[in-house]
Amino acid sequence: MRTHTGDKPYQCNKCDKAFSQKVLLIRHMGTHTGEKPYQCSQCDKAFRQNSNLRNHLKTYPGEKPYHCSQCDKAFSLKSSLIIHQRYHNGEKPYQCSQCDKAFSQNSDLIKHLRSHTGEKPCQCSQCDKAFSQNSGLIKHLRTHTGEKPYQCSQCDKAFSNKTNLIRHQRAHTDRLQFEPAF
Repeated sequence: MRTHTGDKPYQCNKCDKAFSQKVLLIRHMGTHTGEKPYQCSQCDKAFRQNSNLRNHLKTYPGEKPYHCSQCDKAFSLKSSLIIHQRYHNGEKPYQCSQCDKAFSQNSDLIKHLRSHTGEKPCQCSQCDKAFSQNSGLIKHLRTHTGEKPYQCSQCDKAFSNKTNLIRHQRAHTDRLQFEPAF
């Protein structure tokens, strides 16, 4: 009945969104906490919704019936092929209403809109910092845990973010260019 009446009695206490069902509010709250309870058993990715995990699991070796006609990539989901083809044809159907930027995926537009609103729904549970994207929160959490997942292949140094690893690896290649060859 609520779909007909438009009644949304379940209000988020962190933003102005309201929902017709309690389960939808609970799912929405994960956007504020950054919580992703559905963990892939094959890799380190995690998801807010079980349906997203199920779609992710389809990306592992197995049947990929959706082939790109312009390159050799294949996809297990038709929606992934459609998004991929937008990169080939330059299609960006998701336009920002506040500036001239456009995006090939709606999720990228949503992340971009946070740069205009200042919204930072991903809150650190250990300090008062908040981030506009979950990736920023994940990188920040490493300052608390000390985790350094990016290992240099040429020495035993490790880094908490990929940018620092790349910068460090350049030092290895720069040294090789300037060492005399005997």
